[in-house]
Formats: sequence, C-alpha cells, structure tokens
Amino acid sequence: MIIQSSTHDLATPSGVMRTSIYRPVAAGRYPTVIFYSEIFQQTTPITRSAQIMAGHGFVVLVPEVFHELNPIGTVLAYDDAGKDKGNADKFAKPLEQHDSDTQAMIDFVQAQSYCNGNVGSMGVCIGGHLAFRAALNPMIKAAFCLYATDIHSNTLPCEAGNDSLSRCADIQGELVMIFGKQDPHVPSEGRKLIYNRLEQQQLNFSWHEVNAQHAFMRDEGERYDAALALKSYAMAVELFQRNLHG
Repeated sequence: MIIQSSTHDLATPSGVMRTSIYRPVAAGRYPTVIFYSEIFQQTTPITRSAQIMAGHGFVVLVPEVFHELNPIGTVLAYDDAGKDKGNADKFAKPLEQHDSDTQAMIDFVQAQSYCNGNVGSMGVCIGGHLAFRAALNPMIKAAFCLYATDIHSNTLPCEAGNDSLSRCADIQGELVMIFGKQDPHVPSEGRKLIYNRLEQQQLNFSWHEVNAQHAFMRDEGERYDAALALKSYAMAVELFQRNLHG
C-alpha cells in the first residue's frame, strides 16, 4: 500500500511528545500499531520499519520515547556518545511515564477517523520492553516484542512492585516474544525467567529464540540479519492482522 506520513505533538502528563504517524493513503479505517524505538529514538532504520508495517495496512505511531529528556526532534547517533546518552535516558525515565505516554497515544487514535479503534504494540530493544509494557493496558490487543531488554533484570525505574514482569498477569492480549540467542543483553537465564513467568500466568504468548545478535532487525551495521528480519515482519503482520482487524 502507498503510505503517507505526518507528525503530531501529543500532550502527556510528563510533557509534549512528538509522534510520527505513518498510514495508508487510501481512505478507510485501519488498525493501529504503536512502534517503540530503540534508545536512539526515531533513526532511519526505525523509520523504515514503521513504513514497512504501515504499508501492510496499519496506522503506525512512533513516539519520541524520551521526550521529557531531549529537545523535540532529537535523534541519537549509533555511536558511543549516542549509546551513552540513550542509556542514561533509559535509566532516568520511570516506567509510569511510559504508561501515560501509551495512554495518550491510545486516546489520540480513538479520536481519529482513519483508525478502527484497535491497537497493538511493537518494539525493538528498549522498545521491545515498552511494547510488552504497553500490553499491560487492556486496550492493547497484541504485542510483538523483539529482543526486549530490562524485563528480566528489573533495572528500569518504577514504583515498588510496578516492574513489567511482576505485572505481566495484567496482559490480556496476545504476545509474541523474539530473542537472539547471541544477545548479551538478555542472556539465557534472563530469557528463562521471562518464559517461566509468562507460562506461570498462563498468558497467550508464543516464544521464539533465533540464532542472532542484539539488534538483528536494524538494517544498518554488521548485526543485521535480513532473512530473520523479513520473517519477523511477516510474523508481526500476521499477529496484528489477526488481532486488530474486525
């Protein structure tokens, strides 16, 4: 599908959050996918990922995940300085502010004539965690989480007992979890911890461990695995078409 793009500055309890919107040109009411980025915010690989998903018939929202901590429009480089700044932002922003960001986007799409009201979440790296976190909201009908960091370690700031893994029983939608076996950020012990908790809570989820490194979806750099990326996009499209249409 041919797509169009725009930006919208959403009001949230923690400040204005610039959000990029990618959606089909053809008139209609489409389901929404909130796409959460890496710590670097909306880089060109993230933009391309959002465009790929939008081209399959979705309204895709890409928020600036650390809008409280950076000027509007900030994009960090894939270098040591960008990594250091992004990681500092990750550990400075409480999960509760991500929750209110998610609600602001849900409220926005509910008011748009081109949205059908059904919302899913998708993300990579910290964005994979945020997609998982978004699924705590009962309005999120499906979540596609790629190499989600910090779920197993409970290292992101939040109120006591409000970490994402402790609250996973609140997830009502379908989950897809994908991890790379060669990803040092989520080691085998961490993956087992997450899997066992999801299994204990009898959530509706599928689990995939692939031979890949961290950030294998990012189409810049030496860790990119094009074949796995294409398979992952196909899985995401299938998940959202099944859960968000109708």
